Amino acid sequence: MEHFIARQPIFDRNGKVYAYELLFRSGLHNYFDAADQDQAAASVIANSSLLFGLNEMSAGAKVFVNCTHKVLVEDFMTVLPKEQAVVEVLENVTPDGEVIAACLRLKQQGYILALDDFVYHDNWEPLLQIADIIKVDFLDSGAEEQEQLAKMMIPRGIRMLAEKVETIEDYEQAKAMGYQLFQGYFFSKPVIISRKDIPTNKYQFLRILKDIYSEDIEFQKLAKTIQSEVSLSYKLLKLINSAAFALRHKVTNILQALSLLGIREIRNWVSLLSVSAMADDKPAELVVISLVRAKFCEQLAEPCNLRGKKSELFLMGLFSLLDVIMSRPLDEILEEITIDESIQQALLGGGGTMRDILQLILAIEKANWDEVTGLSVQLGINEQPLNEAYMDAIKWAHKIYNL
Repeated sequence: MEHFIARQPIFDRNGKVYAYELLFRSGLHNYFDAADQDQAAASVIANSSLLFGLNEMSAGAKVFVNCTHKVLVEDFMTVLPKEQAVVEVLENVTPDGEVIAACLRLKQQGYILALDDFVYHDNWEPLLQIADIIKVDFLDSGAEEQEQLAKMMIPRGIRMLAEKVETIEDYEQAKAMGYQLFQGYFFSKPVIISRKDIPTNKYQFLRILKDIYSEDIEFQKLAKTIQSEVSLSYKLLKLINSAAFALRHKVTNILQALSLLGIREIRNWVSLLSVSAMADDKPAELVVISLVRAKFCEQLAEPCNLRGKKSELFLMGLFSLLDVIMSRPLDEILEEITIDESIQQALLGGGGTMRDILQLILAIEKANWDEVTGLSVQLGINEQPLNEAYMDAIKWAHKIYNL
């Protein structure tokens, strides 16, 4: 049986990943409805531990796991390590005597307890006495309720988590209310600022990107440009001498590295390093997500009959958050670096296979399984191998990012 898992990052106030919430589907076309929530929750616990591996999915961060009444009272969560797993009590669980006793047992063992989609009612008081985190749905609640809950719970030592935060305005408002954790897609909508506010080093990296996409790349000129940015030179040499390339002899200078890579690889790897460097003042997860998207899209070249477009698919995924990283409109950035038109069209919402592949990885990130199935049919690919491609992309991204 094929299993599919997605993950959504949860950030702290400094923009660092605090945890991931694991979202799961079991079976190729087996979508869990409310009647199957017990089985779904139990499957998450079993497979995240035995099949996928918590560390591979979370790179060592904590993981939030949805818990139903049955999962709680039967102590299924004790399968997962208390140092990493967060017990997330679903909003439709009735806090009866059995649930309260189960949560007390978990707390005594050292587990963190979170209450999902929280709306205050007196019957939740016994769990509020031991809760560590409360999640508030920012799409399904008003500002007054959000603030009132924060004022009520923070003095009790409970951390507030704003979920379904879709805009930067919501994110800033949640921070002002005192929320400490954030989940949602606020980072996918860039803050548009004037060009004069962009740090100088980002101009340098943008110039490097422009150089590598020129029609006639001059290796010596490009080598001098890269050498002028010490961090990029260091990372490029570290990368090419890593196990990822398995070269027999050590590469000691930038010109030699560029000559060995070749034009396509130069564009991929120098772009990767430039994007990483440009994101130094943004959450590290933005770079990891960009890398996951790049590798996933590249892997779909063969099944989607785009064998000659591996590099373009890689760069499409890599550049999919460039507007957020640069804090500028994407069309403006792409115009300056003059990339392949197929990449530009796909990133800016044009139709075609490349755009569908990008939409596919976005659907997987959001655990929108209906859209995943629809796009798989549209692309004419088997949905089954997507799980392995996604997991491979996650492993690769964490490995490359930590070089």
